[in-house]
Amino acid sequence: MRKIIFFTAILSVFLSNSSCEQNRTSESKKGGDSTTTLSAKEHVIPEIPSQISYCDEVIMLDNFDIRERLDRELIINTHYHSSTIQILKRANRYFPEIESALKDAGLPDDLKYVAVIESALAQATSPSGAKGFWQFMPETGLEFGLTINDEVDERLDVYKSTLAATQYLKRAHIKFGDWILASASYNCGMAGLERQLENQQQTDFFSLYLNKETSRYVFRILALKLIMENPQDYGYSLEEDDLYQPVATKSIEVSENISDLNQWAIEHKTNLRLVKVLNPWLISNELKADKIYQIKIPA
Repeated sequence: MRKIIFFTAILSVFLSNSSCEQNRTSESKKGGDSTTTLSAKEHVIPEIPSQISYCDEVIMLDNFDIRERLDRELIINTHYHSSTIQILKRANRYFPEIESALKDAGLPDDLKYVAVIESALAQATSPSGAKGFWQFMPETGLEFGLTINDEVDERLDVYKSTLAATQYLKRAHIKFGDWILASASYNCGMAGLERQLENQQQTDFFSLYLNKETSRYVFRILALKLIMENPQDYGYSLEEDDLYQPVATKSIEVSENISDLNQWAIEHKTNLRLVKVLNPWLISNELKADKIYQIKIPA
């Protein structure tokens, strides 16, 4: 990790009384008395390795184009402090659940960084209506087995939405043969990516000329992987106490309708606020038990 120091000039005009203030005002117009001080700020210049692995695929960074595209995303995310710090904090809470779902599906652990890029590990809603950690549109969520209705939106269930994402990524991996292209297709769609590969007569992501968003997508994944695996190398020194800890919960099996979720929460010695925070997929104040649901409450 290298650092570069920038010096910022700060103009300080010291005033002692009203008459002095008038004199200073007059002098300033003539280029008069003032004091300039310098303050130093250190900026991390992220180092780029010679290679990086993603889903056990080794990516060499000796090509200037590949190296500079990664460099851009490393610089942006290294200095996008408010977002990157929150991602690091949230990952400590949510990565275990995502990693478990990926392992259960037999998929590489590195695919968790797709969720990081999609939502910053927050229950985000896009202008187009995509929701959750994996940013499923309603029709796509339904296609991959998520329940979405007026009372339930399983796009907001971290574990279930991760399992749904694994189905998409498995299908994409079968089509393209590698996880880098499969991950890129999560952004632009399998059909769109396949069309570009055919039109440009290429077989790998890094040789494709794509729209700006998709072109940056994989490099954003790689940049966050580097930062999150080695945060101190990129200027982030978070202690264990700084991280969001997993919440101890117990699950209540629900097979009957709930007409008032607030009352249900009280009966289970908690409150509506915590039920909603722990189960963001409960989007109404009632629940029709068309199947068995597991509702988390504080342990």
